[in-house]
Amino acid sequence: MYYNRFQNIELSALGLGCMRLPVIDGDDSRPDAPAVREMVAYAMQNGINYYDTAWGYHAGNSETVIGDALSEYPRDSFYLASKFPGYDLSNMDKVEEIFEKQLEKCRVDYFDFYLFHNVCEMNINQYLDPKYGIYNYLILQKNNGRIKHLGFSAHGSYEVIERFLKAYGSDMEFCQLQINYIDWEFQNAVKKVELIKSYGIPVFVMEPVRGGKLAKLDAHYESKLKEMRPDESAVAWAFRFLQSIDATVVLSGMSDFEQLRQNIDIYSEKKPLSEYEMKTLLGMARDMVNPKTVPCTACRYCTTHCPMELDIPFLLNLYNEHFYSDGGFIAPMALMSLPQDKQPSACIGCGSCEAVCPQQIKIPEALASFCEMLG
Repeated sequence: MYYNRFQNIELSALGLGCMRLPVIDGDDSRPDAPAVREMVAYAMQNGINYYDTAWGYHAGNSETVIGDALSEYPRDSFYLASKFPGYDLSNMDKVEEIFEKQLEKCRVDYFDFYLFHNVCEMNINQYLDPKYGIYNYLILQKNNGRIKHLGFSAHGSYEVIERFLKAYGSDMEFCQLQINYIDWEFQNAVKKVELIKSYGIPVFVMEPVRGGKLAKLDAHYESKLKEMRPDESAVAWAFRFLQSIDATVVLSGMSDFEQLRQNIDIYSEKKPLSEYEMKTLLGMARDMVNPKTVPCTACRYCTTHCPMELDIPFLLNLYNEHFYSDGGFIAPMALMSLPQDKQPSACIGCGSCEAVCPQQIKIPEALASFCEMLG
């Protein structure tokens, strides 16, 4: 295991994400405690010192099971992260109650790292609203030593992250983003990283293999990668990409012992990509995404002709994410920020937008398909 410097401490370059722990009988709400203890023991023995959990993981049981497993080790031998669950708007006025319960569940007196969880379109207004007192309470806990380092995670757009940073950026010590070689361009992660680093904030990574999507590739992509690095697996390529972009910690949600062993082996050394390898990998990523998405360039000609005044580029961006990902939470969560008359279902199919689209996108058809996917 190699380590990266964060302020005055050394963090393992690979962290154990606790959203996909082994479970009993396929039931996500029932983490397998003995299996988790075995994985934590191996992780600790092999140099992993960063563990990331959250209030909602495993239906609220991740914090408990990882807290129990880590309680067997000296408190100064690991760094534990958890998060305030702002992905659920009903939690916004419960920051003190939730924080105290989290400490209890994790069996600790303080969190080494604590995050505003999932800053996005749905919750940015509430996170910035002083009436909920979230920011003030978390700053107080930091001043009291019960949060050592305060940061945030984000699945939102560049504009949402920018709003958050303008309000709280001077107090944020790290940011956790969804980064992998697909999302480097597809979710504009490259620009988000530039924004985060312009504030002098280190970047932590989540979803490095995109929920397992990059762990096994189509044969022609696998073959292309093997030509460049015969001994590297598809998973290793995903991690080598992240070793090339100066990420402080890469969190992997490992759901069994073999995944943990394999990932620790990969992180025994740093092997960043060459310029040619990076160019080839990102070219592959575009090939993987393009057949499943619409080529919207956000020129906004369509919006000037839409009688419903829909933000069509925003909706098509969410359509692309939802279509390529075969579902997921990002698009539905972002749509929660829109009133009903601005949802994709508000499209009346008049075709005015399509008539002026330089890319000749069948926009009403795409929005109708989006509604079907959303159910």
